[in-house]
Amino acid sequence: MEKQNAPIGVFDSGVGGLTVAREIMRQMPTEEIIYFGDTARVPYGSKSKETIINFSRQIAAFLQSKDVKAIVIACNTASAFALETLQSEIDIPVIGVVKPGAKTAAQTTKNNRIGIIATEGTISSNIYTKYLKQIAPKAQVFTKACPLFVPLVEEQWLYDSVTIEVADRYLSELRAYDIDTLVLGCTHYPLIRHTIQKVMGEKVHLVNPAYETTKELHQVLEEHQLLATRDVMDKINHRFYVSDGSDKFRMFANSILPCQVEEAKAVSVEQYAVSGKEERL
Repeated sequence: MEKQNAPIGVFDSGVGGLTVAREIMRQMPTEEIIYFGDTARVPYGSKSKETIINFSRQIAAFLQSKDVKAIVIACNTASAFALETLQSEIDIPVIGVVKPGAKTAAQTTKNNRIGIIATEGTISSNIYTKYLKQIAPKAQVFTKACPLFVPLVEEQWLYDSVTIEVADRYLSELRAYDIDTLVLGCTHYPLIRHTIQKVMGEKVHLVNPAYETTKELHQVLEEHQLLATRDVMDKINHRFYVSDGSDKFRMFANSILPCQVEEAKAVSVEQYAVSGKEERL
């Protein structure tokens, strides 16, 4: 029972992964979360695969030091580059946000024309296209990197005219491809879902991987007999950590989460790299 009521580790390059944390809180209200936002090293989208794997190992080691029972990589870039590495090195369940979103897109499309918007790193990894081709060989996949969406979200310009203009410039290409399904392939993007939907039109179905990932998390925990056994009325103690900018993170988190974040502790995860490496040797 102690292991079942252990927290779930969730990490992202910054605040975008809070959309995943929010879905876990909504869909799995008896689960506790330990969230780490790597705000000192955001964005991940323009960094190399080797760097992302290194960062992810450090964060995973930090989360394991908090005795989490599972880890959710709430970042599409880290899911693309580091998921398989962490799964091979860690003895608890590790899931990412790419496959759940891709599965839903394949099940949703009617004309087999699927769009993917994400960071440069996720798009260049080609991971969505590769996976969609495996599960839906007839699908045509159209991708577009939208790097400016992340800073716009983090500045909380969610409904600003600048955000609408940027979205229109990015997405005009995808509109021309007659897609009927669009995957929001970065966890920041659901926060400007309204703007994206407005630009794309109501006929295009938007897929939110945060929602789909939470459904998969529930299934994985159930398979491993790790679902929390506490009562929904018991006190839930979510904890939040960042690598920089605690106050700014806390203000942003309180603007989108269903709970009040009283504190976001600043920690340096670089110290976990050496100990994590030693444990694997």
